Amino acid sequence: MRSLIFVFVFSLAASFELVSGVTAQNKSTGKELKAAVDRVDDASEVVQEVMKVAEKSIPRELLEKAKAIVVFPGTVKAAFIVGGQGGKGVAIRRVGSGWSAPAFLNMAGGSFGAQIGGQKTDYVLVIMNEKGLKNLIADKFELGGEGSVAAGPVGRTAAATTNATFDAEILSYSRSKGLFAGVSLKGVVISQDQDMNQAVYQKSAKEILGEPPVAAADAPKTLQKLSDTVGVYIR
Repeated sequence: MRSLIFVFVFSLAASFELVSGVTAQNKSTGKELKAAVDRVDDASEVVQEVMKVAEKSIPRELLEKAKAIVVFPGTVKAAFIVGGQGGKGVAIRRVGSGWSAPAFLNMAGGSFGAQIGGQKTDYVLVIMNEKGLKNLIADKFELGGEGSVAAGPVGRTAAATTNATFDAEILSYSRSKGLFAGVSLKGVVISQDQDMNQAVYQKSAKEILGEPPVAAADAPKTLQKLSDTVGVYIR
């Protein structure tokens, strides 16, 4: 009888521990998904703000040729003479006439130059060719190192008056409300946000953006806003 009671109590305790573990895991996944949605929403807002004035926006013909787009909303920069920067971003790649599901990335690194103050800056990276896309889906790569980067042209006719589009793998744009001079993305390292990608998709960024990529339609509806927003500006 005592043996039966022991077995029953042990089984009950094991079941409780299993249920508690599953509940904790679900809460963790729910928290990550909410953070993912917030990041995608913030990135979508950056694209809307950047593109709302045609004369000061990324040329649409560049977006039409882009292999992928990466947005780092609210990247923290704190610097005077020697600058440091870090943030979390979202990437989508071209899939036929549409875009992929968003993959999540991290940014870290530093820049040197005449810099003023500490602030948050939004960055948009336009990936222009296959080599840039290959670097993007690597575990990590350095802008200006493995990946060539140039300041992107701005405005309706800018793309036609510069060869930056022919030379650089990546065109970079920044948006900031504060003062900042001498901004450079060279030396910045882009890496996969493994925790976020695994929590949302159970996949790596390479599996989300690689061949074949995960289509936007296969992502949770709440994570499709960035691909929808970019699609507005590409006909």
